[in-house]
Amino acid sequence: MNEIVRNSVKTLIKETFEGPEAKGSWFTEAEPNSGIFGVLEGMSSDLASRSVYGTTLAAHTDHIRYYLWGTNKTLKKGKQPEMDWGKSWTIHSVDEQQWNHIQAGLRNEYVTLLQLVDDAEWNERKANEMVASLAHSAYHLGAIRQMLKVVNG
Repeated sequence: MNEIVRNSVKTLIKETFEGPEAKGSWFTEAEPNSGIFGVLEGMSSDLASRSVYGTTLAAHTDHIRYYLWGTNKTLKKGKQPEMDWGKSWTIHSVDEQQWNHIQAGLRNEYVTLLQLVDDAEWNERKANEMVASLAHSAYHLGAIRQMLKVVNG
């Protein structure tokens, strides 16, 4: 992957998870903390456990962690690991310790992903995996923000 594309992908991944850079947004609100981490910041385990149309914010967050794990494995090994997508949606409630563990796991997978963008031996399959993961992450950012509108009334 050439340096321009690599830097662009990293910028968009960072915006999805950390929020936009100071100079504006490509697709989120141009407000600080409007990425996934900012939206989740300070969220209680009780709020993360509230069901919205059959799923919870905790399940969405763990699903993001899970597919980033899959993306990271694909980028490292060149093929996607065996994954149980249904299992990634089974969380209905969490306590504070579980909620903190999910969020820490998500941050770990995010940091790993950013490193892999720089280190991966790129080919078309890995590039497709990366772009698909970016799109998937952006989708879940929007889904979480919409769920918060419901739970916050």
